[in-house]
Amino acid sequence: MVPSRFLSLSLGGRQAVRGRMSVSTMLLFSPRRLPRMEGGAVVILVTGASGNVGGEVIRAVLAAGYQVRGLSRHSAPGVPAGAEVARGDLNDRGSLRSAFAGVDAVFLLAGYPEVSGLLAEMRAAGVGRVVLLSSGAVAGGDLDNAVVRFNVVSEAAVRDSGLDWTVLRPSGFMSNTLQWIPQLRAGDVVREPFADVPIAMIDPYDIGAVAALALTSGAHNGQSYRLTGPKALHAANRAAILGAVLGRDLRLVAEPDDDARRAMGESMPDSMVDAFFQFFRRGGYDDSHVDGTAARLLGRPPRTFGDWVRAHAEAFR
Repeated sequence: MVPSRFLSLSLGGRQAVRGRMSVSTMLLFSPRRLPRMEGGAVVILVTGASGNVGGEVIRAVLAAGYQVRGLSRHSAPGVPAGAEVARGDLNDRGSLRSAFAGVDAVFLLAGYPEVSGLLAEMRAAGVGRVVLLSSGAVAGGDLDNAVVRFNVVSEAAVRDSGLDWTVLRPSGFMSNTLQWIPQLRAGDVVREPFADVPIAMIDPYDIGAVAALALTSGAHNGQSYRLTGPKALHAANRAAILGAVLGRDLRLVAEPDDDARRAMGESMPDSMVDAFFQFFRRGGYDDSHVDGTAARLLGRPPRTFGDWVRAHAEAFR
């Protein structure tokens, strides 16, 4: 498993801090039913439903008035209230047939095996559209890099699927900062790998908003969108902004590369560890460039890191 502080380059992030959805909420919730692509009610399936990005996609699609089915391998906690919960595992195509039934569009995470088979299952079930969460690292990336390769393979499969498609290529997620919580519970010092690398981090809220546009409108078919936040930040910048909101004097300490490599190697294969060192130590990926696509699509500036911190401050208290 890849640590979620790196998942913006890989599988899209994991669960932050979410409220539990009660059974009564699920039964009583009745979203506004909008015209279906072929007549009827639109149903949108969101994979990674309990993750930071998937949760924001669900909330954005619900806010637009569509029915949402959130795919979960295990249980409902973590899936935003108002979404139907479907059990299934993207590593097991046979577990997904009921989840795909009656679905018009799917928000899909990159990097799962046999992605072409997954897409074929969707098409056979009548799905018409897929929005893929990929990575900005694919543009001009080295296919010998494991992270670049699985995102490129997923993108190619989507383009060849026969479905309408849109690809989202975000920069690093602001929500990766949630990984600091255990350290902040112990004190005011945060150790972070690659702390000297600036990243134009994006709020998953904005990714969710763009994904909702692409899932519910054919205007984005065949497009690949690079999505970034409004400013490139170092880890020390994030610590200063977070500390100001929390009223704490936080100090960022750069984790030495040898320590980072050992720590990363405890939770991911060597090929993945090498991929991130190739990105951030050998110049394989510049995630500091600020792109205006998110602002153009949303009709407003993307959220700042300060906006994200204020929205999630309670998670750090």
